[in-house]
Amino acid sequence: MKRLLLSLLATVIVLPLAVLAFQILHEPGGDMPATQVAGPAAQVIKGAYLARAADCMACHTTRGGAPYAGGRVIPTPFGNLVSPNITSDKATGIGTWSADDFWRALHNGKSRDGRFLYPAFPYPSYTKMTRADSDALFAWFRTVPPVTQPNQPHALQFPYDQRLLLAGWRALYFRAGEFKPDTARSASWNRGAYLVQGPGHCSACHAARNALGATDAGLDLAGGMIPVLGWYAPSLTSDTEAGLGGWDRQHIVSLLKTGISPRATVFGPMAEVVAESLQHLSDPDLDAMAVYLKSLPPTTDERHQATERKPTKIVTRDAPGEDLLRRGAAIYKDRCLDCHARDGSGRPPAYPPLAGNRALTMASAVNPIRMVLNGGYSPGTEGNPRPYGMPPFGPVMRDDEIAAVVSYIRAAWSNTAPAVSSEEVGRYRAVPVD
Repeated sequence: MKRLLLSLLATVIVLPLAVLAFQILHEPGGDMPATQVAGPAAQVIKGAYLARAADCMACHTTRGGAPYAGGRVIPTPFGNLVSPNITSDKATGIGTWSADDFWRALHNGKSRDGRFLYPAFPYPSYTKMTRADSDALFAWFRTVPPVTQPNQPHALQFPYDQRLLLAGWRALYFRAGEFKPDTARSASWNRGAYLVQGPGHCSACHAARNALGATDAGLDLAGGMIPVLGWYAPSLTSDTEAGLGGWDRQHIVSLLKTGISPRATVFGPMAEVVAESLQHLSDPDLDAMAVYLKSLPPTTDERHQATERKPTKIVTRDAPGEDLLRRGAAIYKDRCLDCHARDGSGRPPAYPPLAGNRALTMASAVNPIRMVLNGGYSPGTEGNPRPYGMPPFGPVMRDDEIAAVVSYIRAAWSNTAPAVSSEEVGRYRAVPVD
């Protein structure tokens, strides 16, 4: 009995303390020296490019606010996080940080004072960045004009507001380490893998998260809900969603660079990524990302295999099958036909086709619901300077009407996806657009 009690004591007290001590003291890469550069100006230019590739502005700039001064609220299932000021201001920004401090944050997920950073800051991806790229990024941030704007406290629920508990999360889900090139692959493939896995942190949206907010490593880029925002980032590896294996490489490059391609148009949160980040990358880097993304093995996850059923099976609380489709067809004729055509063929690229459109027929209907509610807009880019958009119908259509027309376009023509209910529409009507 005494031995059992000692064992329980070790499990309940000693083991957590050991994990905490290890996570505090463990500093992989901490002894790596700063990069010596011959041309500081070239290093800053490289850092500015990496800031675009990593889309740092997306989180660290409020709408209409000073660039990188922080203050943007990032909603999570655990409460709200507020991004910090990362300008060169010495009092409220990172003006007193060193290159080693910055490397520690990116590589090990720890702040200058050793505090664990919340993984909403995507250090599980940034850890793959090289020390040279970290130093270049830091060199550029030192040139960002200082903005005196104190950081705001996070508003997290208990116990998620206890940073020390992140030691357990890190032990389970975080492994620091730079990207290791695959010598069996081409230089282009490795460059693409580095950009997608590291600075691009694509898995932050395109991978499922568990109950503790960690991405499912076994289903990397296999799609997942973006917490709280109410959008679904489709699988990049499943042909029933946005699987890219069968795409022409140039079509992927076009989508990343302009937001439109013969195969698809980006919308929702991805439109901002293209506008603020991807369109500014070089053509060789975008091509490298396409090479890597096309090479990903197809997902066999059953989530993506059970997305379809025959339209005759459609039944919701709003209306039984055929009646629901008739109501949806009438609404489509009144509000959608002029742009998307009677047969759903659309007028691409301005008005994308709906027939055979995998963005509409995924297991989750959240994206087409959000598009009808809030409108759909591709980004304004150099290659698509005057994008067409779809107006929001949320203000002029009831939940049951939107449910009917979304159910219709998911079941009409060659589409065979399940219907949606007015309850689902109501759920996402309440979710903020941004």
